Amino acid sequence: MKKRVVIGLSGGVDSSVAAWLLMQEGYDVEALFMRNWHDTTGLLQSDCHWEDDAMFSEMVAKKLGIPWHFVDLSDAYRRKVIDYMFSEYEKGRTPNPDVLCNREIKFDSFAVEARKLGADYVTTGHYCRREVLETPGGTVYRLLSGTDGNKDQSYFLCQLSQEQLGYALFPAGHLTKAQVRSLAADLALPTATRKDSQGICFVGKVHLPTFLQQKLKARKGKVIEIPAGFSRTEWEAGYPDDSTGDEYLTEASEPYHFGYASGRVIGEHDGAHFYTTGQRKGINIGGYREPLFVLGTDISENILFAGEGQSHPGLYRKGLFVRNDEIHWVRRDLEMKKGETRECDVRIRYRQPLQKAKLFRRENGIYVIFNTMQRGITAGQFAAWYDGEELTGSGTINA
Repeated sequence: MKKRVVIGLSGGVDSSVAAWLLMQEGYDVEALFMRNWHDTTGLLQSDCHWEDDAMFSEMVAKKLGIPWHFVDLSDAYRRKVIDYMFSEYEKGRTPNPDVLCNREIKFDSFAVEARKLGADYVTTGHYCRREVLETPGGTVYRLLSGTDGNKDQSYFLCQLSQEQLGYALFPAGHLTKAQVRSLAADLALPTATRKDSQGICFVGKVHLPTFLQQKLKARKGKVIEIPAGFSRTEWEAGYPDDSTGDEYLTEASEPYHFGYASGRVIGEHDGAHFYTTGQRKGINIGGYREPLFVLGTDISENILFAGEGQSHPGLYRKGLFVRNDEIHWVRRDLEMKKGETRECDVRIRYRQPLQKAKLFRRENGIYVIFNTMQRGITAGQFAAWYDGEELTGSGTINA
């Protein structure tokens, strides 16, 4: 008997080709389109609405000759993704809704609906791969990078569990984006030339301050310029010994603590919680040779710290910290023990080239110390660590 796969057919080219690939592999394929958002507050008018996505999704299903279904998951999406976003921004952290959407919606709420249709597996068009590994301890599912280095989306799946990977399939992970487009054109799929979606997962491209003001109030505050020569402790000497160096780890992973005395007031902003480290747009203060960038915020005092130029030293740090309660192991059998040190590759944002680093497991969490200074380490984002092409774990950046 054929295994049934329910694919999240989004109306984009990636999931369209993924559906066809599954049919070629002999699966019984059905399409399920999810509507996850109703509110248009802050949505840029140039973006397509969900009705367009649904139309393309249904057209592809008809072209492939597979059943098409519709489900509204907007309540779950608001509770599990959007409310979390608001909560994190209010704390001065910058969440990643795409990572949350995969963990909480596509491979959770959506999977529940897929099982109602008799699904054995749930599929998306992500550019990543899954490998089944038999070990003495049982079956293990490996999450591997996509073959296309420019499109690898394993980072977005860094919070998936072994249980979720057990019923997940990623049929397009061995292809490049160009190959997917070519296949779609050869198959005359309606999505062959359709542009990729941008912005917040299932919401679209938004004007973030407007979107956030649904729940977060605007508050006028001071913008303080921090000069490039600000005083800071340099932690560049190298790694500490595995059994010592806790002071080094703490200092290297902490954000810079700017204050009024560090610089001068150069303007006003509408709320420090609307800004994120490394941001350039939205400061709206002129008169500088190079653009101003956000170096950090003080949410309690509603202060925005900014510096001139993308090479400002206040944008760069050596490490980051992940608390115990925010560590996630995709491979539970590879979980680090307290006191253990491990070399690995790490990325702190999508499409960032993998960075060489060491992980230090301590009583309170994991310290990630990079070989080279990293730009724009941002609280609330996810750090994902890899062993070669395998993503083994991740965690929310604490500060």
